[in-house]
Amino acid sequence: MAVETTNRKISRFDRLYVDGSGFDFVGRAKTWYTIAGVLLIASILAIVLRGFNLSLDFEGGTKLNMPAGDLSTEQVEETFTEATGVTPELVQIVGAGSSETLEITSERLSQDEVNQARQAIFETYQVKDDNGKPSPDAIGSSTVSESWGSSITQRMVIAMAVFLVLATIYVAVRLQRDMAFAAILALIFDGVFIAGIYALFGFEVSPAVIIGLLTVLTFSLYDSVIVFDKVDENTTGLEGQRKKTYAELTNLAVNQTVMRSISTSVISALPIIALFIVAVWLMGIGTLRDLALVQFIGVIEGVFSSIFLATTLLVTLSNQRKSVKKHNEVVAAYRAEGWTAEAEDEDAPKATRTVASPAAASAPAATQTESGPRSDESGGASWRPGR
Repeated sequence: MAVETTNRKISRFDRLYVDGSGFDFVGRAKTWYTIAGVLLIASILAIVLRGFNLSLDFEGGTKLNMPAGDLSTEQVEETFTEATGVTPELVQIVGAGSSETLEITSERLSQDEVNQARQAIFETYQVKDDNGKPSPDAIGSSTVSESWGSSITQRMVIAMAVFLVLATIYVAVRLQRDMAFAAILALIFDGVFIAGIYALFGFEVSPAVIIGLLTVLTFSLYDSVIVFDKVDENTTGLEGQRKKTYAELTNLAVNQTVMRSISTSVISALPIIALFIVAVWLMGIGTLRDLALVQFIGVIEGVFSSIFLATTLLVTLSNQRKSVKKHNEVVAAYRAEGWTAEAEDEDAPKATRTVASPAAASAPAATQTESGPRSDESGGASWRPGR
């Protein structure tokens, strides 16, 4: 027994899984450019007007930390200021539960000033150590000189420059010229946008943030290369056919890879979210928090840049080439003669599939059709009426 199944109408989203032609990404170029332009302008304005909240590792300074317990940030800030004559730049509580830690960040203090601050805070609040006993040693401190911070800043800038140079060389060798330009432009957009987010919301920029930024930029670049590989595959022998333009073949490539890109980003985001939860609410480790935050922002934003922006830039650049312009004209002329992609799809035989039961699968092949005996195609005697 065989069960015949016919084609059913499926949604545009489902077609991304089935035949890779569910959404016109490239055709909405103005929309993507508008979104990218607004985000880019907002990011640049945030960077110029607000600047960055640099950590001690970059600017230098002093940080005191202690178990939060029942401490109030306002009261501790007041005590710190009275003891040192310096207003702290930031007083905050990080972590959760027994891991809650109160941190005081200020300009660089002398060792005497640090000792005065620790003594005043301990005498006022009787800060307890991990054993639950009051102890001055429960208040930790660290100081970074301005020269050390300047050195770290220079190294981070050099690391960013080296990354951009290596990324440019890689895409120049790995991809076609237009693809390389599009990938680098999308990469620059990633960096500016993430920097703008940090400037706008005042997130602290630490060495861990720079490391995380380089990681997500690499991830985004890899995602763009995956899409462009499919574009290159689809457009090989472009001028040998006249049914689809370069933009249409590029859009097909995006549809064929979009679910992979989204799935990869979602899977990548899950451990980052877990890391962020552990870093912020459970352990209060600032380095892990900084690393997880920038990676989470980058993974989400990278989906937009690699799928929507990079491919749109590629089509815009490629359409300026004479060969692509000529091919687009050939396709337009061919369609003017009456051919359309939809017509070809309608003329193509609809696919059906037969699911055979075990009994049918084991049955011997029939030797005659329903309408009568089958002629012997291999020659020799054949059936004739009255024979």
